[in-house]
Amino acid sequence: MAKFLMLGKYSAEAIKGITAERTKKVTETIEKAGGKVNSMYALLGKYDLAFVVDFPGMAEVLKASVALTKLTGIGFTTSAAMSVEEFDKIIG
Repeated sequence: MAKFLMLGKYSAEAIKGITAERTKKVTETIEKAGGKVNSMYALLGKYDLAFVVDFPGMAEVLKASVALTKLTGIGFTTSAAMSVEEFDKIIG
């Protein structure tokens, strides 16, 4: 499974729907698309949320990103990620 960083930005409408129940639905949506949530963070700054997730590939993470935006109104920017140790092995 590949690791991805999903950065989310609330819309005005999405802020109104913040609940623990919606967070549970977000996790379920990621799992339904074939992913696994490693961690979720609320942020200050340019982005409001950061999810560290695992997915089998790009198709699955794309499916999850679109499904999450439909569910929550939160726009996501998603990037592939790897540990520095993995990076050093590949580059070094």
